[in-house]
Amino acid sequence: MNNRKKSIENFVAEQNDRKLLFTAGPPSLLPENLTGLRPCFGRGDDDYAEVEERVLASLKSMTGHKHIVRMQGSASLALEIMALNFLYGRVLIVATGYYSDRLKWLADSAVRRTGEVREVVSVDWQNLEGVNGHFDWVFACPTETSRGLRLPIASLEALAKRVSARLMLDATASIGLEMGHEVAEIIGYSSCKGLFGLTGASFIAFNDQPKVTVDSFYLKLATHQEKLMTGPYHAICSLHEVLPRHDDFRTAVAENKQAFSRRMKDHLTLPQIHQPLLCTHINCEIKGRDPRAILYKPRSDAGGSVVCHLGEVHLGRDAHAAILDGLELPDTTVSVRGNSNI
Repeated sequence: MNNRKKSIENFVAEQNDRKLLFTAGPPSLLPENLTGLRPCFGRGDDDYAEVEERVLASLKSMTGHKHIVRMQGSASLALEIMALNFLYGRVLIVATGYYSDRLKWLADSAVRRTGEVREVVSVDWQNLEGVNGHFDWVFACPTETSRGLRLPIASLEALAKRVSARLMLDATASIGLEMGHEVAEIIGYSSCKGLFGLTGASFIAFNDQPKVTVDSFYLKLATHQEKLMTGPYHAICSLHEVLPRHDDFRTAVAENKQAFSRRMKDHLTLPQIHQPLLCTHINCEIKGRDPRAILYKPRSDAGGSVVCHLGEVHLGRDAHAAILDGLELPDTTVSVRGNSNI
């Protein structure tokens, strides 16, 4: 191991030792986040062009979409661009909580700003069987972090087919963790959370080009597709060495999810089918036992606690949920160790 890599690994270990993260992302710091960094520019830099091409190809392969556009900003930027550039006609929002409320706001904004959206209807996620009629789009969030809720993407696909709609997903909390994104026509997400990169990049993956005219330089998809402004160069670089090891890092999340679920089995509020890999909602309040613990504070109050499972990502396949010792949990005789099968 060369001295540079050893120095970076020591630095990362020291930084991760300072905090125990039970938050929704970004995850714990990875050496690969830093070893991928380099001086770069978006035009005339062949080295960076090769890095970006590899990263975007890997992301397209992950979800099976024909096209992908990267931009500098949060996933919320990607979602607003998606709503304005693609939505038209009747839009059905699947209501799951705080983040689906944001999707409704974006769809309502498209009514006013583009004139292509005719109607926005919201339906509670527990009442999908009662939906009928025709819609042009179903817009949903398969992992609702604010309440630790997972909607299987297959069920959202079935809903879209039943109402003859195309499926658009806020994949911010599901990308890299949940399966099935390829069935959606369009998805938006960021470089952190389940991709395990640094913050700063967002992505829109899609199959067909948009047909809506958007009166905004910044919010027009073509502006970012044609790379007419500074891109998320360093966030892209941070993914360059992370993505080849993505399965190792995802294993750490699954291990922590399974261990926490076993320990808290009497306090889970949702059945297995609605359990996301990213986080878990329980019906009691969790406190930090270790002063280094940083707990997740959801943007909406669903009662109890939401605990996220990205805090040992840097350990990869060596993660064994030791981070849970930093939480004050109800007494249990169940061991937190074991092989992940989530």
